[in-house]
Amino acid sequence: MPARLPVLFFATLITAFLATLSAAKQQPNIIYILLDDAGYGDLSCYGQKKFQTSNIDRLAREGMKFTNHYSGSTVCAPTRSVIMSGLHTGHTPSRGNREIKPVGQFPIPAATFTIAEALKKAGYATGAFGKWGLGNPGSEGDPVYQGFDRFFGYNCQRNAHTYYPTWLFDNLQKIKLNGETYAHDLIMDRAVEWIDNHHKGPFFCFLPVTIPHAAMHVPEEYAAPFRKKFPEFENKVGRYGNNKPFARNPAAQFAGMMTALDHGIGRVLKSLEKYGIEENTIVLLSSDNGPHKEGGHMPDYFNSNGGLRGHKRDLYEGGIRCPLLVRWPGKVKAGSTSDHISAHWDLFPTFCELAGTETPRNLDGISFLPALLGKKQKQHEYLYWEFFEGGGKRAVRIGKWKAVQNQLTRKGQDAPVEIYDLTTDRAEKNNLATRKPELIARARDIFKQAHTPSQIWKFKWEQ
Repeated sequence: MPARLPVLFFATLITAFLATLSAAKQQPNIIYILLDDAGYGDLSCYGQKKFQTSNIDRLAREGMKFTNHYSGSTVCAPTRSVIMSGLHTGHTPSRGNREIKPVGQFPIPAATFTIAEALKKAGYATGAFGKWGLGNPGSEGDPVYQGFDRFFGYNCQRNAHTYYPTWLFDNLQKIKLNGETYAHDLIMDRAVEWIDNHHKGPFFCFLPVTIPHAAMHVPEEYAAPFRKKFPEFENKVGRYGNNKPFARNPAAQFAGMMTALDHGIGRVLKSLEKYGIEENTIVLLSSDNGPHKEGGHMPDYFNSNGGLRGHKRDLYEGGIRCPLLVRWPGKVKAGSTSDHISAHWDLFPTFCELAGTETPRNLDGISFLPALLGKKQKQHEYLYWEFFEGGGKRAVRIGKWKAVQNQLTRKGQDAPVEIYDLTTDRAEKNNLATRKPELIARARDIFKQAHTPSQIWKFKWEQ
């Protein structure tokens, strides 16, 4: 009998080891791709007619397309803060674009528990490649101090206004460039290389690419086919500050940029195929806000907002409703569509549930994993946004209803509230405020309860 003890002991160890391996396999790799200033209508799977995004469309064809997904904010930095913190703009640390001289933006505090830190704690390798904008290099908001093992790209949003920079950051090291290298391609090289090196997983790859933010820059090989397609704009020049080269025929440049972006997404998908990890990798793609009107870009010509009202810096649908595509072979039904109302602050709890780790308390987000898996999905009571530029703005979505309040700087808290029924009026043309006083009262209550005062981000009446 005693002779059997070693056998039982080792059998127990092997069983435990296999169980550990099985648990590890259940943690899917997570790739989250965030486009920069791409509108709801800028992808062909969402209706774009003037160019094709075939690799991105593959995510829709082989996964799920969301039709009621929203960005964290209507400009870059606060959206990234919302994603990292799981808190909407009434609570998140960074609620606007605020510069730090000479390089970088307002840093999110060291105490911020980010989505990267949560996944790293759950055993994930974490990498970020693209535009950060949440802390100047070396500050407490630097990505290497916010949960990322590796960062490569634009730490500073201002530097990201050119695709031919003279420097980028590799973790804390400033990498000098010659000003002739197309940074998007270089960043994608590093991202794909990192995925290759971590293909055994689990890994979290955050890809906040810069395309299609201005300036309108793309190598000529991508723009050339569209110069022939859009010859009427060949004499039009798009300028974005002093960021050269200036864009000749910005229509061709924009379509070429989106094509270059699509090719990069194809590279990521090929890497997953190469290592046979497609079924254990969930890929999500979204955008940080609505389409811009800078550098010569013509969003109306391209129907970039997909027929929605407004653009970047608006809290109308065109400024904040964004694409969301999710591909997870064998788990998410191919070719499916979801009208679940969700937002960027839902990513944190969703990723925690995917990783099998505890979701922090007091997040504003709700996991939408049930919606992905075709199960019963919990709904938001409301979605909330606040924005301090352009006269001060707030908005809330309550089910099918949308309330928008502008002119806060001039008119204060009593500024008029507009009411729209998004089921019949997605373009927000018919203001129903005079017919819906009860919704106005509800929106005003939410504006008060959803906003936590900040020492930095203040409305006029708080100063």
